[in-house]
Amino acid sequence: MRKSLGRRTALRSMAAVMVAALTIGAAACGGDEPEGSTAAEAGPDGVDDGSELTMWTRAPLEKQAKLLVDAYNSSHQNKVKLTVVPNDDYVAKVGAAAGADGLPDLFAADIVYVPNWVNQGLFQDISANIGGLAFKDSINKGHLSAGTVDGKAHVLPFVLDLSMLFWNKQLFKEAGLDPEKAPASLEEYATAAKAVQGLKKDGVYGTATGLNCGGCLVFTWFPSIWADGGEVLSEDGTESKLADPIAQQVYRTWNDLWKSGAVLPASEGETGPTWTAAFTEGKVGLMLYPATLLSSTPFDVGVAGIPGPKGGASTFVGGDGIGVSKDSKKAAQAWNFLNWMMSEQAQVEVLAKNKDVVSRADLANNKYAAEDPRLVTINEVAGKGDTPVALNFQQAFNAPNSPWLTLVRNQVLNGSGDLQKDNGEITGVLKQ
Repeated sequence: MRKSLGRRTALRSMAAVMVAALTIGAAACGGDEPEGSTAAEAGPDGVDDGSELTMWTRAPLEKQAKLLVDAYNSSHQNKVKLTVVPNDDYVAKVGAAAGADGLPDLFAADIVYVPNWVNQGLFQDISANIGGLAFKDSINKGHLSAGTVDGKAHVLPFVLDLSMLFWNKQLFKEAGLDPEKAPASLEEYATAAKAVQGLKKDGVYGTATGLNCGGCLVFTWFPSIWADGGEVLSEDGTESKLADPIAQQVYRTWNDLWKSGAVLPASEGETGPTWTAAFTEGKVGLMLYPATLLSSTPFDVGVAGIPGPKGGASTFVGGDGIGVSKDSKKAAQAWNFLNWMMSEQAQVEVLAKNKDVVSRADLANNKYAAEDPRLVTINEVAGKGDTPVALNFQQAFNAPNSPWLTLVRNQVLNGSGDLQKDNGEITGVLKQ
């Protein structure tokens, strides 16, 4: 990871992302401990006694969640009943359930929400269980630190999702570009997008993004800043650096792409639900895209790290963490699922086999990754990425009409606006 985990862990302990705080805070205060044995009391493997476990995940990770749950259910006496919740409804659903002491046994959470929910007491402490794993030092440290407060760990990595540069090899070839060569800089990215646009194929565009989706933009544009050695936030997460020179170069590139007509027009109003659809349908030349979609992209694509204006490579280390909820009375059985989920069988034969990133560094060079150089690339770039953390990250960046969205739309769509003022608005929210 780019930053020290010690610094990031300290930041996360400040209750990083304050979403649904009133609802969840009310739920966590004064809540009773669940009855029954704890996960740690059940031994290193937990209990597999035929219990039914409930589990929630958000829709973007439905494919990976179903693969894991189906594999577990087919090989264990315990059975996990999975509920997939629309992404936009997930925070509210968790908040309402927490307030009613009705959380499922296991639930996953976007990694940027995990620190807040851990601080609110929504997850049980599974430090002893994690500490007993022989491979504990190889588990993705960013996800572990997100769920660690006062030295106590509460979540494990569920699914890692990295932002990567994907390109359609067929469209590259048609445009006279080398289909085996990734753009080495954001400048080369723009050149390639314009070349594909120059094909003038009906319904085909050079590139696409979510210009009305704050989460999409942090996921894909922050790495361009990191790749050139820049930062998006101050060390303490209270000051935005999104008016700095490298960030300005990113905006200029995308403004030029927009004015040139090389960006899918629907990108202007895209709020997130369909932001990757056009690429998946083969109608976009290249795109900054979630690595988790590699297995479901139905044509030959190249994959590389996200470049900066002058080069380099980085990624946003996202995805979900998962833990045992405060309301579960089957913690020992829930740990049995988590323990299995981190096993080589699950990580390699379920996730890696389906072209997903494993959560254990010691399994990164598995047999499936060796068969697909793109997976090796994804695993390598993972070590060059970061996950930004700030007290009010949700309000500053991900929320509809966030100041970050205002800044981007002013700089890219309008080519105007007071950048320093818009950046100051982000800082104002971060300091609240």
